Amino acid sequence: MGHRKVTAVLSLAEGTVGLAVRVRQAAEDVRRHFTVALIALAGDPVMPETAPSTLADAVSAVAASHEAAATKWPHMLTVSR
Repeated sequence: MGHRKVTAVLSLAEGTVGLAVRVRQAAEDVRRHFTVALIALAGDPVMPETAPSTLADAVSAVAASHEAAATKWPHMLTVSR
C-alpha cells in the first residue's frame, strides 16, 4: 500500500507518512554514519546486534555511538556551577 493510501486510511497528513518513508529510505546512510562514529569514539567498540530491520539497525547505531560519546566525555552536556 502506498503512503497516500495509508494517509487516507489512517486520516493522517500526507507529509507525516511521507516523512516516515524518507526516514526509512535514509536508514542505511544513518546506520553507516553512526557506526563510523562509534568506531571513532570507542576504544574497543561493541557493535550492536543485528536488528530485524534497517531502521532498527540505524537506531541501534545511534544509541551505541551516543553511549560511546557519553563514556568518552562524561561531562559533556552538563551545566557548570
